[in-house]
Amino acid sequence: MRSIPRRKLKNLHAEAAQFDRRAIVGFIAIALAMLGLAGGYFRLQVLQHEEYQLRSEANRIKPRPIVPARGLIYDRNGRLLADNVPAYRLEIVAEQVQDLDATLEGLAELVDLDPEDIERFRETRRVTRSFRPVPLKLRLSEGELARLAVNRHRFPGVEVVPYLTRRYPYGDLFAHVIGYVGRVDADDLAAMGDSRNTALTHIGKAGIERYYEDRLRGEIGYEEVETNVEGRALGVVRRQPATPGTDLRLTVDARLQQAMVDAFEGQHGAAIAVDPATGEILGMVSLPSYDPNLFINGISHPDWQALQAPARPLFNRNVLGGAPPGSTIKPFMALAALEAGIRTPQYQTLSTGEFFLPGQERGYRDWRPGGHGRVNLRESLAQSVNTYYFELAVELGVDRIDPFFERLGFGRPTGIDLAGEASGVRPSRRWKRMQFNQNWFPGDTVNAAIGQGFWVTTPLQMVQATAMLANGGMLYRPHLLQASQAGFNEPLKPEPQLPGRQVIDNAEHLAAVNEGLVAVMHGPTGSARRVAVDSPYQMAGKTGTAQRVSRRGTERMNPNDLPYHLRHQAWFIGFAPAQDPGIAVVVLVEHGGSGSGAAAPVAKRIMDAWLLPVVDEVAP
Repeated sequence: MRSIPRRKLKNLHAEAAQFDRRAIVGFIAIALAMLGLAGGYFRLQVLQHEEYQLRSEANRIKPRPIVPARGLIYDRNGRLLADNVPAYRLEIVAEQVQDLDATLEGLAELVDLDPEDIERFRETRRVTRSFRPVPLKLRLSEGELARLAVNRHRFPGVEVVPYLTRRYPYGDLFAHVIGYVGRVDADDLAAMGDSRNTALTHIGKAGIERYYEDRLRGEIGYEEVETNVEGRALGVVRRQPATPGTDLRLTVDARLQQAMVDAFEGQHGAAIAVDPATGEILGMVSLPSYDPNLFINGISHPDWQALQAPARPLFNRNVLGGAPPGSTIKPFMALAALEAGIRTPQYQTLSTGEFFLPGQERGYRDWRPGGHGRVNLRESLAQSVNTYYFELAVELGVDRIDPFFERLGFGRPTGIDLAGEASGVRPSRRWKRMQFNQNWFPGDTVNAAIGQGFWVTTPLQMVQATAMLANGGMLYRPHLLQASQAGFNEPLKPEPQLPGRQVIDNAEHLAAVNEGLVAVMHGPTGSARRVAVDSPYQMAGKTGTAQRVSRRGTERMNPNDLPYHLRHQAWFIGFAPAQDPGIAVVVLVEHGGSGSGAAAPVAKRIMDAWLLPVVDEVAP
């Protein structure tokens, strides 16, 4: 018989106790989880509230820079020389583009993109944060705008942005004064430093545009734009307006500038006209010139190659150039002798046609065979007698010549408000020792007496010194900025300038030199008298010829018989009217041959344009 197993009875008390323990553990676990969740909420909502609020806003609110309008540039009479015109550019925000290469290929089907555009884009993108827009193409055509509008949905992260671009209505007329703006590159961004400036697309590269970049640029503003999930703008939440750049009024006159270019009649060279009473530059040309509009949105390779011509149209001859001054140095050499007390206006020197240093067989010649006879200071300038200055310089000595010309500003930049000004060369014992480790010889002094040898002067230095002769011995800094205007409704504020410096106190010495300069133009023996025939005003001036090749032995040469590239540089310095100067002019004609034949007629036409009644107005 099979036995039936006994069923174990439940221990209700033990089970109840076990359930209670489990319930307590569960409650504690739930409580801890709730505390953890509450702690998480506390961390998100209280401790990290600002951080996550910013992240949320960043997903909804997009910052967008506002590039200010660049300051305008005017001539002294209010003619617009550089303005801003509406245009459209194509920009890409890299972080919003999944496949950048594919996007560029697609855009190339709609927009005329050349390899230079793409290369500049990639170069700029490397130094720009991914959330900032990078320009791909500036100045879209109407056809390109239409094609992009139809296909916009295909290109997320690509935007067509309206903006103001630069325009130079006078083209090449003011290229070497105003300069130009160009596209911002990596070096520009590094130089500017401020990260906000990455929004800029253009920056001053040359001329006034470069020198006054900080004032013309203005202050970048921004706006916060609310967007939807697709990134489309819904509205502007907050806006910090941009501050437009300062408008500049220059000292130059557009009508005179055109007259200066016309005066050269196609020749190459440089010319500067200043107001001798202030140092204001009335006109400044360097020829040949170039069209600055080519550089605004990136110059093409063919255009760039065309500007590499031997005539160097990009080279600013007034600021960067220089040449031996030739006989235009003689008025200042005469003034040095008067100031040193070794000459009087009446002192006479005998010119026999050739000058010899003691103990030397080599002769230094006058330009006229047989010489000029006995000449005083007035006639030495009128006839440009070399012997007078050979003898004078040897007696004066380089150790007195050097500090005098330093006082007049030679051998150092004038301080004009353009970048990169050359210093020229003021020859001296110290300079020659430093350059060549050689001693100074008497023959060096003889060459320096007539502006040859080691001399290199810039047109700016020559016009500064010429204005000093005209204004009674004051040396003024040549300058281009006359006034500025910080806003449309703001008053025009004159630009503060450095005060002039009195470098010659003796009015009689200046009068003696200036009498000689008048004789150059109006005297019966004046070397440039043909230019001033029938002039309605009296001129004071001096011609000069800077030799490019030396004569051989005793032979003489006609500079106009030389090949064009070997012809001498032709100089003219002068001012008018002689008794009450209103303009001082320096002209340098490259390969002109002689100062009286090439440079003086150019200067006369420039003076006529300024001093005689206006016939026609220049228009861009």
